[in-house]
Amino acid sequence: RMLSGYKPRNDIRDSYKILELEEGCSLDDVRNSYRNLAKKYHPDSSSGMADSKAFIRVEEAYRVVLNDLAAKPKSDPGEEEEDQFKSKSLQHRHYLSFEGVGIGTPSQREKQYMQFRVDRATEQVLEYRQQRHESLCAGSDLSRARDVRQSKKVKITQAVERLVEDLIQESMAKGDFDNLSGKGKPLQKFSDSPHIDPMTHNLNRILIDNGYQPEWILLQKEIRETIERLRKSIVASRRKLGEPMTLSGQKQWGRICEQFAEDIRKLNKRVDNFNLVVPILSRQMVHFSTDKEILRARKTYEAVMEKVSDSDTKENEGEEGK
Repeated sequence: RMLSGYKPRNDIRDSYKILELEEGCSLDDVRNSYRNLAKKYHPDSSSGMADSKAFIRVEEAYRVVLNDLAAKPKSDPGEEEEDQFKSKSLQHRHYLSFEGVGIGTPSQREKQYMQFRVDRATEQVLEYRQQRHESLCAGSDLSRARDVRQSKKVKITQAVERLVEDLIQESMAKGDFDNLSGKGKPLQKFSDSPHIDPMTHNLNRILIDNGYQPEWILLQKEIRETIERLRKSIVASRRKLGEPMTLSGQKQWGRICEQFAEDIRKLNKRVDNFNLVVPILSRQMVHFSTDKEILRARKTYEAVMEKVSDSDTKENEGEEGK
């Protein structure tokens, strides 16, 4: 690739100017200048002077300068002594390795080939980053357009639904539905559905006529009745102990609370069974808390006692008035 073409002298001088270097500089100076300019003009950098066209010019100038430095002969006394003691081999064998890159002795060509690999890797990384940036931009644009279309569709659907509902309410207010044949009559309990076979239709009708209820409805009813019974029982037990509670009354109240906690634990097991068989997710129930139920019972007891005290004071005031 380095021997593929000849670069005029003017292009080489312009390349040095673009890299802000002078002719005769070292390879390290060229690399440092290229890195600084790449950080300055690369599109992915956060610099305020990022420019893709300027970065392309810097990259082309860097390649031209590298080719110029590689074409210049290097005087290394160690390599010359090494060449004197090495056996001469055929010239064409030098180009069987290093992918045909570089000129000069094998050690010089090896150095040039290592630099060529570094440049090629840098170029591949830059191309990969550019492609990834373009793909991300295209993906974000597509997702944004998809969201806009979805929001428009939802708005149109909601507008149509509101319009239809307004038209129905307006017609009902005018009395357009008063002349219907089935007005004031109950709806048919069983209507023939084309999606259900006759056997299933008849079985459902027989079950409903005989008072059949699904298992989850019976469990729900049982749970509600049980929690109401437990709440009433603990409030009644608290009223029996009176106010204030004696030491024996406090011990008895502790035993009542322990038994109530055990009943709540059993009831929560029924709640778990109910949640497993209920077909609707929104109908599931949460566990009952023992502490919250005891606190609720205390508040209920206090409310009852306040009502009793208020009634007693009213009766006393009435007797005094008489």
